[in-house]
Amino acid sequence: MMHQIICFGETLWDMLPSGHLPGGAPMNVAIHLKYNHYNSLVISRVSTDDLGEALLDFLRKKEVSTEFIQIGKTHLTGVVKVNVDDKSEITYNIVEPVAWDYIQYDENVAKQVAQSDVFVYGSLAARSPTTRDTLLQYLPKAQLKVFDVNLRPPHFTPERIEHLLHFADIVKMNHQELELVTGWLGQLGNEQQQMEQVRQKFKLQMVILTRGENGAAVLTNEGFWEHPGYKVKVEDTIGSGDSFLATFLSNHLQQLPIPECLRKACLVGAYVASCKGATPTYDPLLLEANFA
Repeated sequence: MMHQIICFGETLWDMLPSGHLPGGAPMNVAIHLKYNHYNSLVISRVSTDDLGEALLDFLRKKEVSTEFIQIGKTHLTGVVKVNVDDKSEITYNIVEPVAWDYIQYDENVAKQVAQSDVFVYGSLAARSPTTRDTLLQYLPKAQLKVFDVNLRPPHFTPERIEHLLHFADIVKMNHQELELVTGWLGQLGNEQQQMEQVRQKFKLQMVILTRGENGAAVLTNEGFWEHPGYKVKVEDTIGSGDSFLATFLSNHLQQLPIPECLRKACLVGAYVASCKGATPTYDPLLLEANFA
């Protein structure tokens, strides 16, 4: 039976000096899951404006369901002004308020959340009361909850992140986010010790840590694994972490060993970083054959 994965949160346009590209971590994850032949759905909100129509059209072309993307008139479709002066350290100016700040709770969607295998969520969508309240109503209904921490200053507070961590089964964060979160908790130690502290405090099945060009690591109660990553010429890192997470989850759901999930995820993350934009088209099997 095909797994169904729901991704909750922002859908938007990344406004780059060279033009605008579709983005938003939940949407990116859903698209990369589709590349891995998973049934992915997005819960979000856009406007009736041209940008909203274009986002829905883009998702349909990627064969990702738009059934649970709400359409409103009051707030514009989300946009993010992206600074790519440093290709390895992209910065974002995330406009607010926008449509995805007002995702409404829906009883039919709640039933779908309860029936799905995996529910992926991040911290950015929790910046506004409306969408945060909706998320907090869906989370208890979800089965396997995957929290992609994805901190975007100034759109979070330590208290809010800790609250979201308490719901999670699997957490993915980058090395800077790990340092920040463990700093809030008053925890010390090396990276592996910090991951273990987070895992124990929030009773997590798994902590996934991305390290940019230095690969990634995974910690569970059964062990600790690392991969050094793949060296590429970076075009931009937009969506690289999203593709990593989608690839890791895709392989983990197939019950592949964690080192293999990690290797495949690092490979796809590196490939996406070598391309322009968050969702370059690829076939994971061909990528494995040609890129590794």
